[in-house]
Amino acid sequence: MKKLGFGLMRLPVRSENPTDIDQETFNRMVDRFLEQGFTYFDTSYVYHNGASETAIREALVKRHERGSFVLASKFPTFMMPDEAQAEGIFHEQLEKCGVEFFDYYLLHNVNRYLYATEIQNARLFEHMKAWKEQGKIRHIAFSYHDDAAHLDQILTEHPEVEAVQIALNYYDWEEPFIQARKCYEVIRKHGAQVIVMEPVKGGMLARVPEDVAARMRQWNAAASPASYAIRFAASLEGVLVVLSGMSTLEQVEDNTSYMRDMKPLAEGERALLQDAKEAFCKTWKYNYEDFAALDENAYGVPISGILRAYNSLLIQPNPTFGAELNYYKSFRSAYDRAFEAGDYAKQTEAIGGAFDVNAALREAIAFETENSFQTYMD
Repeated sequence: MKKLGFGLMRLPVRSENPTDIDQETFNRMVDRFLEQGFTYFDTSYVYHNGASETAIREALVKRHERGSFVLASKFPTFMMPDEAQAEGIFHEQLEKCGVEFFDYYLLHNVNRYLYATEIQNARLFEHMKAWKEQGKIRHIAFSYHDDAAHLDQILTEHPEVEAVQIALNYYDWEEPFIQARKCYEVIRKHGAQVIVMEPVKGGMLARVPEDVAARMRQWNAAASPASYAIRFAASLEGVLVVLSGMSTLEQVEDNTSYMRDMKPLAEGERALLQDAKEAFCKTWKYNYEDFAALDENAYGVPISGILRAYNSLLIQPNPTFGAELNYYKSFRSAYDRAFEAGDYAKQTEAIGGAFDVNAALREAIAFETENSFQTYMD
């Protein structure tokens, strides 16, 4: 299977209403994607306020043979369903998509909190195993937004999991909140496949700083910055597919052009992406060469991660829709929340007054809390 997947969360729409999908345009996009030899489609119960699943039924399932595509969808774990609702939601999804089975079926947006509460209480993994035994799903999986340690725990306790979907790109490879490298390594340690989301970080990596863009053009004049980002993820061992949330036919043409016969990154290209990461970091609002100095504080809280996440959000095309907003509440749940109102004057001194840590941290915490996707958590 070719390693580019069609993510169905940013479909073309005819108005500001997310359910008003431009079906005719979407049909053409699906047809072109299949014509180029790509087969993986990724939807969810909640994408486009529920309209994504019905749109893929119309564009794909009704118009193409079932054996010609791989379809994945996701159970809305974060909607807090009780166990009595699980069967109804799952069969509603099968009906909306117009299929008798899903090739990959994922618990959506798993983290330490949802795993310890809703997933356990509703026995969702047990239901997943039963649906697989019934032939209604082919592969058990989940998407994940949390640290590598909790991912290791979940995979240890559930060896039936065959794939995990994570945010992975060259920018977040070593970032302390998203922990792309560490999570990737945990998944591979457990022998599971990796499904990559956010390879272009919400579009941010499609527009790199100009000095890096110029060097990319020197390396390959035909290659877009987005192509480097997607190839970074696709070059990793064990990656099943790299998802791209495409909204236009032009994006389908661009992405399929370099993924038809995907060439792994050369060492020089990897070095170029490291330079791109450093160039992005130079544009941060709150910057300091050694952020680790902030982590030596009276609360024992690695506050550098909070500020790095905030800096990263501010430079994304849509700061209130960044992946980092799936992490802060999980992160703070491990600590005494007194740290949020702490005094970090000593940390300001430790970084030579590069910025006011107290002001920066409060600003970051307010933004990451107010815009958090984790509305089910305190």
